[in-house]
Amino acid sequence: MKYIDEFQDPGLARRLLDEIRATVTRPWALMEVCGGQTHTIIRHGIDQLLPDNVELIHGPGCPVCVTPLEVIDKALEIAARPDVIFCSFGDMLRVPGSDRDLFQVRSHGGDVRVVYSPLDALKIAQQNPHRQVVFFGIGFETTAPPNAMTVHQARKLGIPNFSLLVSHVRVPPAIEAIMQSPSCRVQAFLAAGHVCSVMGIREYPELAERFRVPIVVTGFEPLDILEGIRRTVRQLERGEHTVDNAYPRAVRPEGNPAAQAMLADVFEVTDRAWRGIGTIPDSGWRLSERYRDYDAEYRFSVEGLTTREPAACRSGEVLQGLLKPHECEAFGTSCTPRTPLGATMVSSEGACAAYYLYRRLGTTPTPQEASPVA
Repeated sequence: MKYIDEFQDPGLARRLLDEIRATVTRPWALMEVCGGQTHTIIRHGIDQLLPDNVELIHGPGCPVCVTPLEVIDKALEIAARPDVIFCSFGDMLRVPGSDRDLFQVRSHGGDVRVVYSPLDALKIAQQNPHRQVVFFGIGFETTAPPNAMTVHQARKLGIPNFSLLVSHVRVPPAIEAIMQSPSCRVQAFLAAGHVCSVMGIREYPELAERFRVPIVVTGFEPLDILEGIRRTVRQLERGEHTVDNAYPRAVRPEGNPAAQAMLADVFEVTDRAWRGIGTIPDSGWRLSERYRDYDAEYRFSVEGLTTREPAACRSGEVLQGLLKPHECEAFGTSCTPRTPLGATMVSSEGACAAYYLYRRLGTTPTPQEASPVA
């Protein structure tokens, strides 16, 4: 457990918390971008251990949560076709569409399979040459390179019955959209370390300068989060707004050039709708013209869908940092992981799921309940 335990050391956590308390002199609002970071924060009670004038706002960093309802409904329509084997990671199966989810499609005879890699789906396509195999490709810059590589391999190997249903999104345009919102309260960002390990940090300095917000690249263990907060608060108190890499063990400034080259070959930047938020310009990828034959939306021509979000679901406000999950009237009552109204409750990185899983119901924990380590 070395390299895990050392980033959950209670003594070091207390020292970082003491430094944060000694530094902060006024209220600050920080947004963690990644849903994985949100789960670490809620699981270990980090937000409740911080000084009262340091607020953590949960951002739209859950890839399942921001996949637009229209794309979910297209996935459901494609998956229900008798000639299709529909492959997905497991966390997408219970995400609600307008009137059903992938589990229900499977219960009615659809061939829906959980895979652990897009290459698993490509292998299924090789083994079933007379059926169409579709992989549901969602996520941020972290999952886009392996999906791009799989499409590249399908073309290279001449596997015509494989296609990708694409819903990839990009973090920097989302940060820009958040800062341009009239209701924005965010004064700094904890950037997602795994995204930056792929893309580097070159897109962030311009955002930090234009909006005058510190952006600190942060990891996912408790000490990673606390160190990111410490560096962020220090910048805010000094009136600085630079990009700081607090995750150097995984992130290089230039990122991963090989992954970036694969993305540039297979994908092209496009406007993308974010569930509960709306369309953000240049915030996503789609398959480039060279690989258009492997685009499931193009291949299956799913059009004319009418989408319908549950009226009681306020996940859009949660994703924008305007509402804490337990402040939603449906939270824990009509909306639970077994009966989710929105993706934020069912996703393994969703903020609502984190609050429900770790019993964050709006109450203040005892010191024993709120610990910076597991």
